[in-house]
Amino acid sequence: MTPNQPGADGIEEVESLDAEDEPIDDASITVVVADDHPMWRDAVARDLADAGFQVVGTAADGLSAIRRVKATSPDVLVLDLNLPGVHGVGVCEQLATEDLPTKILILSVSGERQDVLDAVKAGASGYLVKSAAREEFLEAVRRTARGRAVFTPGLAGLVLGEFRRMASGAAPTSCTERLGLTERETEVLRLVATGMTYKQIAAHLFISHRTVQNHVQNTLGKLQLHNRVELVRFAIAKGLDTPPPG
Repeated sequence: MTPNQPGADGIEEVESLDAEDEPIDDASITVVVADDHPMWRDAVARDLADAGFQVVGTAADGLSAIRRVKATSPDVLVLDLNLPGVHGVGVCEQLATEDLPTKILILSVSGERQDVLDAVKAGASGYLVKSAAREEFLEAVRRTARGRAVFTPGLAGLVLGEFRRMASGAAPTSCTERLGLTERETEVLRLVATGMTYKQIAAHLFISHRTVQNHVQNTLGKLQLHNRVELVRFAIAKGLDTPPPG
């Protein structure tokens, strides 16, 4: 993302944005920026601050990024992949072992398939290439803070395709039963994984929006997950990203 550069495309999400999500004030979103290029790091931090986000730290290498995040527990870590010391993927892997609320948005010059997949498998919530426009980047930070998985156009399909490939041969029903999910919770989980919003699921199943939310919260608790991004990843990895039969 070069500052103020216009972008021809928007950003993609792995799942649809629920129209009823509560908006988050930018001033309440805390961010750490990690990039080894000082001018780029400063420009990104400045764009965030100018937009009203709280930049609570910056880092020039992987180890410093880990330390900053552990010290400040930001909502979002904007992370370059090619960091000295600990590579960006290693940063994701180490932070994934910590009990932190931080979600990781990769901001990299690389849009290579393996780089994207390695980052997501290591725990990144989203991936933007640095050619993204300023407003696209800022919106990606907002959505990442809300627990969304956001990607530069074309990359979301790549990630979903890889998880579907990994899931081939899975046994969804026995898996969900073994984890203690009810038939209805499994049904809702499948629909969430296909990208349906809570309102769409409620209409599809002829239940209330609140009932859908309760099923999702119960499922998150049983699976020890924290948000819908993690829930969708789980469902795809288990082959549950197809609508329930009937």
